[in-house]
Amino acid sequence: MRSAILKRQSPIETRPLSIVEIENPVPTENEVLIRVSACGVCRTDLHVVEGDLPLRMTPTIPGHQIVGTIEGTDQRVGVAWLNKTCGTCRFCVANRENLCESPEFTGWTKPGGFAEFVSAPADFVYPLPERISDVEIAPFLCAGIIGYRALKLTGLRKWQGARLGIYGFGAAGHVCIQIARSRGADVYVATRDRTKHQALAEELGAVWVGDTFDKPPSKLDAAIVFAPAGEIVPAALEALDKGGVLVLGGIHMSPIPRFDHPLIYGERVIRSVANNTREDGREFLREAFEIPVRTSIKEFSLDQANDALIALKNDAIRGAAVLKIEG
Repeated sequence: MRSAILKRQSPIETRPLSIVEIENPVPTENEVLIRVSACGVCRTDLHVVEGDLPLRMTPTIPGHQIVGTIEGTDQRVGVAWLNKTCGTCRFCVANRENLCESPEFTGWTKPGGFAEFVSAPADFVYPLPERISDVEIAPFLCAGIIGYRALKLTGLRKWQGARLGIYGFGAAGHVCIQIARSRGADVYVATRDRTKHQALAEELGAVWVGDTFDKPPSKLDAAIVFAPAGEIVPAALEALDKGGVLVLGGIHMSPIPRFDHPLIYGERVIRSVANNTREDGREFLREAFEIPVRTSIKEFSLDQANDALIALKNDAIRGAAVLKIEG
């Protein structure tokens, strides 16, 4: 099969992903073989490629927003970031498998979807309906699920009229706003790039759109930072009302600057998102199809995997980047 592999981490501008022919994966017990049709391109893939996250296997096949068909069947399925858990540690038995003590992750510790085939544990794949195309649904498998978990961790009980801030408006942000608005929230978006991200936020119904460090016109009940930039945290805290919750939605973030106690006083809370549970995925997919959530896509071929990540790094994607895999 053809795949994009990473042998050595380096800046994406050096084009470290190589397109090579390798053997098809052989599923082990309780795994299924999936013919990949599309794979979303996530900032976490960029963190793996460039070394923000340590290399966990060599070579690595990135990609964890996978859509494909189980080989030998007509069953369309999705594969997400959480590839497998132990099922026995204290977190797994408490229904907190996102905090598993010995997890596996698609595209990091296990081969991912920048390839024509992938194998995955049958218990960790998601059945997908045929309502939208493979490339349109691919971002649901991480941007969507993680955005959904971030919304859950805001702790908001009443969504109608709630004021939610979103900092960074890429793949996750443009899905998250659709969920929040469908629940009745007013969404305030702070992000770079007037022609792409800000314009898309306005199209999707944000009540206010500003640059990353602009101050929203109203105090926020909750905010989510999707951008991997620690310097945003003090600005987001300053925008929160008393009792507000700030959720950090990425697996990697640059250092957070020192800030004074008044920014967090008033029972403001900072929370991180760590992976997802399968129940998060099932809940999100049900809600997303009911709304329905639509994605803005820029499509690339497998041969353009480096180009897709370069575009992502340079904020050149309006919505989400997706590799269309030609089998």
